[in-house]
Order: sequence, then structure tokens, then C-alpha cells
Amino acid sequence: MPALPDAEALASWRRDGYLVWPRFAAPGAVAALRQRALAIVDAYVPDEKAAVFSSRDRDRARLGEAALIESASQVRCFFEEEALDPDGRLVVDKARAINKIGHALHDRDPVFDRFSRDARLAALAAELGVVEPLLMQSMLIFKQPRIGGEVVWHQDASFLATKPQTVVGFWFALEDATRDNGCLWVAPGGHRGPLRERYGRGADGALAMEQLDDTPWPSGKATVPLEVEAGTMVVFDGLLPHASAPNRSERSRMAYTLHVVDGRAAWWPGNWLQRDQDDPPRGFGYER
Repeated sequence: MPALPDAEALASWRRDGYLVWPRFAAPGAVAALRQRALAIVDAYVPDEKAAVFSSRDRDRARLGEAALIESASQVRCFFEEEALDPDGRLVVDKARAINKIGHALHDRDPVFDRFSRDARLAALAAELGVVEPLLMQSMLIFKQPRIGGEVVWHQDASFLATKPQTVVGFWFALEDATRDNGCLWVAPGGHRGPLRERYGRGADGALAMEQLDDTPWPSGKATVPLEVEAGTMVVFDGLLPHASAPNRSERSRMAYTLHVVDGRAAWWPGNWLQRDQDDPPRGFGYER
């Protein structure tokens, strides 16, 4: 593929709501991100209130809200559901227990910062109509062997709400993603449907998922798997429904995700992710 997607690829983006860019990241860059992620996990010392991530629990009851809110501007580790027993003790090695690292790798870690501010990403965001890009959220997702959790059907705009909707997701495969180890599934054209849910802060400050529309999630022939090689980038419209199955294989499916919004849009005050006034989100440049 050329330096930027061609007219045909951009037309498919408008039609399908996603874009696949093979070999976006060179093997050396992929290896650097993987090594840095493992180093972060190695240095992580869990406490007795270690947060667990589960997309199947729609109220996020087991996800430590304080840890999530703090991670808006920090780098925090979140455990897989099946990594802990009912008493909160690890049942697998720590290196195989982490679901994800989030949510400010792009601002707080130099390795992820450099990768996230690739000039090609800035140019692609502009091609997709994001005029004033702000890098809002980043995650390293492990999809661990045997216990990698299911990610149920969802839309990224549910978690990063702007008016109008402007969020775009950049998903980078750091290992080969197949049906066996929990590759992404998408619903082509589904971005033309409604926003079904919105996750944010209620009147009491608690985090919860609010249903906005009862349109069923896609299924069957309306969905397709995205089996891709390491180094591939997949770009999502914020309204595109996507999901991934549990990983019961012996191989992990590591990926890095970066979410961008247009600074011209209004940031919903109820978003779970809030940055302090003295630490605002930045664009693809390095200026403060």
C-alpha cells in the first residue's frame, strides 16, 4: 500500500466504516512496543485493590473506578477476569495476567509517544476529516493465551463521546491476529447506524453504561473477521460495531490502540475520561 491509502481505500472507509493498512509498522517498531509493554508489566507491583477489566460486565462492577479514572492521564495495568481467584489472588503468572495497560501511554511513555505521533497518522487523520486531532486515549491489549477475555460488541464512541461524533480508532496488531486467538470482528457499514450506548459519569459521579438505542448488535453474515498479520493497522469509525472472541489458544494476540477526536467538537462533560486543565490532550505534534 502507498504512503497513504488511495482513493479506492478511502471510498471503502466511507462505505464500510473501517480501513485495513497492512505492514504499517515495521518489524522493529512492533518489537519495540512489545518489549516496552512487557517491561511495564514486569515493573508493575499489584496492590490489594488491583483492577479487573471485563467488557461482559456492562456495569463494570469489578473494574476499580478509581483506577480507571486515574488512568486518563497515567499508565495503569488492569487484570484479566480469569487471572484472579474469588479472593483476588493470582492464579497465573503476572506476565500472563494483564488484560491491558491504559490509558495515557501516548503521553506518558516515550516509546509509545514516538509511535503514536507518526506523521503518517497525522496525515491519515486529516484525510479522514479530523481537522484538529487530539490524542485522547491509548491502550496496550494483551489478549492472553487461554484466558484472554471476550470483548463484546461495542462502539468506541460510547466511551469517548463528542458532539458531533468524531472519534477515530487506530488499532495496531503487534502479533498475528487469527480466529483462533481472538481476532477482531466488525460489521461493515454498521457505522451508519445509531450510537447504542454511552458510558460515563452519572449524577452521583458513579460510572455506568446508559442505553441510548435498542437496535440489536450485528450477528451472523452481517459480521466479518479481520485476520491480520503483525504490523497491520486497522482504522475504525467511532460508530462501527466491533468485537473479539475469547482467546483459548496457546498464543497471545497483543495489540495497541490509539483513539483520536476532533478538537472542534464538544467533549461530553460526562465522559469517564477527563484531563486536568494543566494537562490537556495534545495533537500529533510535541508542542504543549
